[in-house]
Amino acid sequence: MDIITSSSNQRVKDWKKLSQKKARIKQEKYMLDGWHLVKEAILFDQPISEILVTQDFKHRNELEVPDNVEVIEISDNVAKHLSETPSPQGIFAVVNLPENAEEKPEKATGAWLFLDGVQDPGNIGTMVRTADACGFSGVVFGEGCADMFQPKVVRAMQGSQFHLKLCSGNLIEWAKEFKQRKLPVFGSELNDQARSYDQVGRHSDFALVMGNEGNGMSEKLLKETSLNLYIPIKGHAESLNVAVAAGILMFGLME
Repeated sequence: MDIITSSSNQRVKDWKKLSQKKARIKQEKYMLDGWHLVKEAILFDQPISEILVTQDFKHRNELEVPDNVEVIEISDNVAKHLSETPSPQGIFAVVNLPENAEEKPEKATGAWLFLDGVQDPGNIGTMVRTADACGFSGVVFGEGCADMFQPKVVRAMQGSQFHLKLCSGNLIEWAKEFKQRKLPVFGSELNDQARSYDQVGRHSDFALVMGNEGNGMSEKLLKETSLNLYIPIKGHAESLNVAVAAGILMFGLME
C-alpha cells in the first residue's frame, strides 16, 4: 500500500484540483469525502479508482474494497488539505465520471424531477434525497444549475445520487418529449391558470419542474408545461423554500 504524507505530492495536487469543474472534466474524475458517501459508492458499484484513508480512520476494519480499487494511506495533514469540511473523517474516494450522463427522454419512465437553474447545493441535495425517498426514477439538471459533481452538491446529496438516475439535459426537449408521449409535465408557478397540487390526482409517470430560487422557472420552459401547480399557504409566509415545496409536490403527486 502506498503511503502519502505530503500535500506537495503530485497525486495530492491532482486530487485537490477535483474541487474545480475544469479539473474534473480534464481528469474525468470527482471526489467523495466521508465514510457514508464512500460506503454507499462501494455498495452501489460506483466506478471508484482510488480510496484514500488515514491510518486511524475509525471504520477501517469495516472497509470492504473492491479488487480493482487502489487503496492509498494518507496522513492527517493530507486529509485536512483535501477536505472541504472542518473535521474530515479520514476517508475519500476518487470516482470516474460516468461515461455517459445523458439519459434519453424518449426512454425515461416513472417520475422525474427537472431542476431549472437551481443553484444552491443544499437545495439540490435536499431535492435529490427527497426524490430518492419518494421513489422517483431520476433528476435532470437543466441549464444554470450547479454542477452535480461539485463537492458541496455531492456532499448534500448524501449518497442518494447512487440510488436514482442523474443527468444533465435540455429541459425544453425533455418536456416536449414527455408531452409527446402523453405524460404530464407539472410546472411550479403561481399564475391565473395554476391549480392546487392536491387537485390534480396522483401519477406514476410524469415530470415535475422546480425553478431557480429567486426567479422561478424560465419563461420558455413555462410554456412547455402541461399544467402549473401551486401549494396553498394558510399562514402569512409569502413563499416556501424551493426544496420544501419540491418535497410537498413530489409526495403529493406520486402514485
